[in-house]
Amino acid sequence: MNVRWSHCVLKVRDLDAMVTFYCEALGFMVADRGAIGPDQSLAFLSGNSSDHHQLGLLEGRGDDTATSLDHNAFRVDSVEDVQAMVEWVNADDRIGDGFPVTHGNAVSVYFKDPEGNGVEIFCDTPWHVPQPQLQGWDPSKSPEEVLAYVEAQFANEPGFAPMEQYRSDQAKAFGE
Repeated sequence: MNVRWSHCVLKVRDLDAMVTFYCEALGFMVADRGAIGPDQSLAFLSGNSSDHHQLGLLEGRGDDTATSLDHNAFRVDSVEDVQAMVEWVNADDRIGDGFPVTHGNAVSVYFKDPEGNGVEIFCDTPWHVPQPQLQGWDPSKSPEEVLAYVEAQFANEPGFAPMEQYRSDQAKAFGE
């Protein structure tokens, strides 16, 4: 399995201020932004067209929160790799069960390491779906069935498009 670091998500107290800071400091652009609940929003920032996001900023960090890290994410090559990780995580007594989700643009499993740090293992799908999005998926299905399910769940979402089109549009926005 070829594992590559992809992004992290930070819990923040002031989402607008943090978006402004990272856009000004690092030249990031907002790739997507939206609510994930009645009182929590998430912003996705990137500095290039090849990564939907390199940094996620999640509203809701409390004053008593010891760390701002929500999770680190690692990209793998295929649905089969994610399925293998689901199987491994669920068999490891140190960490408990994984949480398989799809965001439309990715098939993922989330879990905690033995010290409680959040981890996401994901593979890209062929589609862009405006974020945030969250649906469960069945790791016992074949990779083809998983991708067909993902497409069926998100194809009618406004902004659903082939990933190549999204990356081309982003490349223009970044002047690449």
